[in-house]
Amino acid sequence: MRLRIGDKVRFLNETGEGIVSRIKDNKTVYVEMLDGFEIPYLISQLVPIHNELIIGKGVENIKIEQEAKVDEAIYFVIEPDHEHASLINDFRLYLFNSSSYHLLYSYSIKDDAYFQTLKFGEIGPFQKVLLKQIKLKFFEEYNSHKIEFLLFKNSYYKSQIPIAEILNISPRVLNQSKKLEHEEFKFPVYAFLLKEDFQLIEAVNQELSDIDITRLKSIKEFKSSQKTSKSNKEYLKSLEKEVDLHIEELIESHGNLSNFEILQIQLERFEKELDAAFKNHLKKIVFIHGVGNGRLRQEIIATLKTTRNITFHDAPYKNYGYGATQINLFNN
Repeated sequence: MRLRIGDKVRFLNETGEGIVSRIKDNKTVYVEMLDGFEIPYLISQLVPIHNELIIGKGVENIKIEQEAKVDEAIYFVIEPDHEHASLINDFRLYLFNSSSYHLLYSYSIKDDAYFQTLKFGEIGPFQKVLLKQIKLKFFEEYNSHKIEFLLFKNSYYKSQIPIAEILNISPRVLNQSKKLEHEEFKFPVYAFLLKEDFQLIEAVNQELSDIDITRLKSIKEFKSSQKTSKSNKEYLKSLEKEVDLHIEELIESHGNLSNFEILQIQLERFEKELDAAFKNHLKKIVFIHGVGNGRLRQEIIATLKTTRNITFHDAPYKNYGYGATQINLFNN
């Protein structure tokens, strides 16, 4: 049986449970009790309660060596695809969770006055997740990179304040930064620290109380600005569009058309609307294509995979079922 830091365990021959806090050797781990004390136990005398890892696209487990103590920290990591600068073609962006906490995270870039979310999800303790693979030009176009996350465990734990960090990363910043070697990555990487001071619960509770007080004081001001908020909402709504590609919505009569001809009409409207979305600086456009035999959706996805400066995914199920694709545009 293999245990990892952060696993919740029950004692085989006595009453009680705790959290694996350190790995001593192949046979022994340290278990943190409810009162905060650490006690060494043989692995054979422990039964895991939660031995859960988040499995998802781009998620990898971080190798944990047997050592006296693991310093917990969370990083934003940029890995070039070569160690020599002149031979670099691509960069991989990672969220590197070297802590015993689960993270609910989001990664966004700033486009003009708005942030565009590129990836979000959950990763487990001591895991890393690939956020995006990019070219150097990406850092020229987008300097502000925002990482937000909540921290929690599947058992009792010390509360941590949610993190929201905006990193200013440009080619110039990278040139001035020193790369580090790490066994988890093939080539030297740029590492930006997001969190390392995992606080005691008393400090967190006090800071949260101060924040609550500030929010209470601002309630009156917030209510007075509702009209402005409404106009902002209307403006954001104007940057979105919905297009129904069902053939009956595009032409009056289609009874004499073959399936191929119908598909060509739908694709022509799709390409026309997508081009117009870029020209009109839209932020989001939803194409309703229906389920059917899936051919129209396949053609749309094939086109989107070769289109730059967008992200796309299935539109919200509660609004469209399985029959729509949402496209987010972020280079207008």
